[in-house]
Amino acid sequence: MSTHGDAAEEASFVRTYTLTRGRTRPRHLLGVDTVLGAGPGRPGPGQVEECEEILALCGEHRRSVAELAGRLGRPVTAVKIIVSDLLDAHALVISVTDAYATSDADPDERPNPHLLAALAAGLKRKWPNAVAYSQAG
Repeated sequence: MSTHGDAAEEASFVRTYTLTRGRTRPRHLLGVDTVLGAGPGRPGPGQVEECEEILALCGEHRRSVAELAGRLGRPVTAVKIIVSDLLDAHALVISVTDAYATSDADPDERPNPHLLAALAAGLKRKWPNAVAYSQAG
C-alpha cells in the first residue's frame, strides 16, 4: 500500500531525473560554495525552465550553487548538472577573484598567491581531466 508521501517522493525523483536527462554527475567540478555569474552565452534550445531561473538569479548578482539549489528547491546535484550545461554554453561563468577585488580586508588577510598556486597544482593532480576556466582568474 502506497502512501501520499511515497507518491510525492517518487514524483520528485522523476522530476529530478527529467531535469538532468538521467545524468547523475555534472561534467564540471563544482562545489556548493562555487560562485557563479551571468556570462555572455545563451543556453541551447530545449533546456529546462530552471536554466532561465538560474540565469535570472545570477543576472541580479553572483550566487553560489547552494543558494541556487535552495532558491529553486532542487537537489544540489541536479543544480550542478544544470549549471554545468550553462557553463558549457558560456551562459554562466565561475567567479573566483571578484570576492576579494572589492574587499576592504587587510592585504595580509587575502589569500596568499603562493598558497593558491599550490592548491591549484594539487587540484590538477587530483583531477587531471577537470575543465579549466580562463575567466576564473
